[in-house]
Amino acid sequence: MTIKPVDKTDYPKLITLWEASVRATHDFLKDEDIVFLRPLILERYFDAVELRCAKDNQGNILGFCGVAKNNLEMLFVSPESRGQGVGSALCRHAIENMHVTTVDVNEQNTQALGFYKHIGFTVTGRSPVDGQGKPFPLLHMQLN
Repeated sequence: MTIKPVDKTDYPKLITLWEASVRATHDFLKDEDIVFLRPLILERYFDAVELRCAKDNQGNILGFCGVAKNNLEMLFVSPESRGQGVGSALCRHAIENMHVTTVDVNEQNTQALGFYKHIGFTVTGRSPVDGQGKPFPLLHMQLN
């Protein structure tokens, strides 16, 4: 597995991976929430962060992360690649090479919360709504 910068030509693969990952891990989201977020991710959020992707030896994208201002804004792993160290490798890369010190995680996403705690993040605050003002509380976490 290698971690590489993302090219805009990778965006269609990233958005497909994003949706598969969200459907596998964000069971609190309804279909209309995903449909609402998809174009925002593709048309705005990808360009607002510094993206890196993890690729296997055949060049297939296994997962990706996005960083802005030392905050891990996104980390998504394909459902087939979960539990194989892809998320940990991307997170370590973001911390060591992109200077990540904070992350926000959906309170209802208990798997992600446990993952970030395992990496070394602790909860420092809470917001009752997400970045779009939707009723999905966010936990603010900081690296120890």
